[in-house]
Amino acid sequence: MMRVLVVLAVVTPLSSACRDGVVDPVSGACASRAGDALEFGFYAFFAPVSHSQDSDPASPGFATHAGYEADLLTALEAMEPHRMAFVRKPVRDWPGIWLLPATPEVDIVGGGITILESRTLDASGERAIEFTSGHIAFRQSLLVRSGDAERFASYDSLGSAVRVGVLRGSTGEARLLQITGLTNGDGVLAPGTKIETPRGVVVADGTARYKITAAYASVELEGRTHIIPPSPAMPHVVHLGDVSGESELLVALSTGLIDAVAQVEVGNGEAARASGGAFAVAAVDSLAEYGGFALDAEDTDLLACIDERLDWLTDKRRIGYAEWRTDPGVFLSRAASWNRGAGGT
Repeated sequence: MMRVLVVLAVVTPLSSACRDGVVDPVSGACASRAGDALEFGFYAFFAPVSHSQDSDPASPGFATHAGYEADLLTALEAMEPHRMAFVRKPVRDWPGIWLLPATPEVDIVGGGITILESRTLDASGERAIEFTSGHIAFRQSLLVRSGDAERFASYDSLGSAVRVGVLRGSTGEARLLQITGLTNGDGVLAPGTKIETPRGVVVADGTARYKITAAYASVELEGRTHIIPPSPAMPHVVHLGDVSGESELLVALSTGLIDAVAQVEVGNGEAARASGGAFAVAAVDSLAEYGGFALDAEDTDLLACIDERLDWLTDKRRIGYAEWRTDPGVFLSRAASWNRGAGGT
């Protein structure tokens, strides 16, 4: 969900990049990392945004990065001068993946990670990582069996007879808990909520001792597998995906173990299309967020370099997932345009 290498090498005699006749003010930052080998960790189970070519960790294809972010990285590699070469490494575990660049594990990490201020902080509350510019827009949604699409047209229909599957530590989990009232705006669980954990069942008392956000969960709630609501107006929440990510949730939905999957629309929409009509996206949240890559907070030069190039590739967020799905080569085309400007001054 551990170190991926970015090798930066000067491939042009220009002392600074120049696009459309304008000197690139970030070229010095890019050049300062020339020759570095940086490890890039990618979450292996979030198709089609970031995933392994083969979901079996024992297969050779597990180390091959595929999806939207894989193509975005390939376009970054093509941009001159000071070209980047990413050596990518799959990450199996999701919770806390964004903090890996603050450890010796990786230098950069990606995988459809929503940019949240709370995720930049380590366990002690110190700023540990920084996010790049956002490159993909996310809205939360529900994936359901097609026959239930009308029944679950909105989150208001999620009562205690409903079981919703989530990936622990994801924005899908945190936003679902908030929308349904299982947590308040700060992530504190409603009093009387029961949480099944590997150590037994605990009961929330309405204090911050029992708290779940997209960046943090109380120690008492680590490894949680099931949240039992305190009110008939709230759903049961089932935690799946530790082993194989989204695919585990989809199997549970198809077999009736759960009634819905709470996840970003990008992932749920792709699962619905791939299901041959078995699944449908029934509810889409009104809140929009953005995903980006995470770097060590002190790696300011690399952050500045990647930020400028991501902004160019995405045309400052005007080109994203929808455009990539229509044309997977869209980012390479943007990189070629950058290079024509860089070499034309």
